[in-house]
Amino acid sequence: MKKYSILSIVLLLFQFNLAKGQNLYFPPINNAATWDTLSPNALNWCTNQIPNLYTYLQGQDSKAFLVLKDGKIVLEKYFGTFTKDSLWYWASAGKSLTSVLVGKALEENAFQLTDTSATYLGKGWTNCTSEQEAKISIVNQLSMTTGLADNVPDNHCTADSCLQYLADAGSRWAYHNAPYTLLEKVISNATGTDINTYTQLKLKNRTGITGFWTNIGPDNVFISKARSMARFGLLVQNNCIWNTDTLLKNSIYVNQMTQSSQSMNPAYGYLWWLNGKNKLMVPGSQVQYPISIAPDAPADMFAAIGRNGQLICISKSTGLVVVRIGNQANEGEVPFLLCNQIWIELNKVICATNSINEIALQPIKFNIYPNPASTQLHIDCGSIKPTKLFVSDLSGKQIIETSSSSEIDISALSDGIYTLQLQINGFNYMYKWVKQSH
Repeated sequence: MKKYSILSIVLLLFQFNLAKGQNLYFPPINNAATWDTLSPNALNWCTNQIPNLYTYLQGQDSKAFLVLKDGKIVLEKYFGTFTKDSLWYWASAGKSLTSVLVGKALEENAFQLTDTSATYLGKGWTNCTSEQEAKISIVNQLSMTTGLADNVPDNHCTADSCLQYLADAGSRWAYHNAPYTLLEKVISNATGTDINTYTQLKLKNRTGITGFWTNIGPDNVFISKARSMARFGLLVQNNCIWNTDTLLKNSIYVNQMTQSSQSMNPAYGYLWWLNGKNKLMVPGSQVQYPISIAPDAPADMFAAIGRNGQLICISKSTGLVVVRIGNQANEGEVPFLLCNQIWIELNKVICATNSINEIALQPIKFNIYPNPASTQLHIDCGSIKPTKLFVSDLSGKQIIETSSSSEIDISALSDGIYTLQLQINGFNYMYKWVKQSH
């Protein structure tokens, strides 16, 4: 029996929705040292939990950790000899930076997403037949659906001999680094500008982001300070608009970046990982798991995630941008578990909330089990009895309403992620859980 305290409950209707109408703060472009802060006390966060959060992060060999609320810094911590002026690599979190640059080149009519990749990489850039290669387009590189074999000895290798046919483009999703890396050449060849210059002109000069692309083996990796990662997160949080400067005017592409790019792995957009989806595929596997990338994070969160725990997590509903960099070598290409555990620890800090009428909520302890559940979901609120219970899908559509305060029959539900909403004393509490048949 697994127990969940109030620290695991997400009070969506009161804590987070207030952020939607608030204006975002943007730090000055030409003054990296100036960045307005917001006290955790002013947000009614549980400041006594902050040391525990930092202890956990330090135990994971973190180098830097930042949390922005509506653009202002609420938490900023550097570990060991690392400082706010230290440089660090983004690893695969840089894929999401590339996604924005692709959007800019698209907006400038340098190419169309449906253009065959060979137009900019040259015929014979793969080891496929000409017919197979001609089916691979830029959008396939963006969505990890090139059909090229990811099970080669080194799937980072960009040589044509390493890029072998496995399936027709668009028919198979696989986390494959080499076709992504070659998007750099697509951008450079299409725009006539090298990737560092293009990033400088189209992004850095207009946001204050610093950093540079460099080759580490076959990979093209972005390196910057932690605050530049936070600036990038803030930019994308505001739909690629920096203050009043719209960096990407193509709102259709901006929206597509963080929507499911295909049906095989709905948790993947255009080089962004998407939370709150009912299926997830992980690198090196073709299994569809019925769970989201970070069940304890806000459902609307999307993230840039790189090896060893380079993270930029963005949640528009909460107004939060979370950045973590450092080492964490025990989880493979994309450390979902680390990402989720950081949110578990952060949720303990974001514990106090006020209703719309600023009435303080008293902690209520829940025992909700099992999770995942197959036929019955059990609820124990102690002596407090909810007046209503609802089960909803991730779109908010109510599927089950019951007056039972102890258990819900979920046997008829399809496998996936749902929310349980409990109405208690006029307040609504929401908790994410997973239906998984045995």
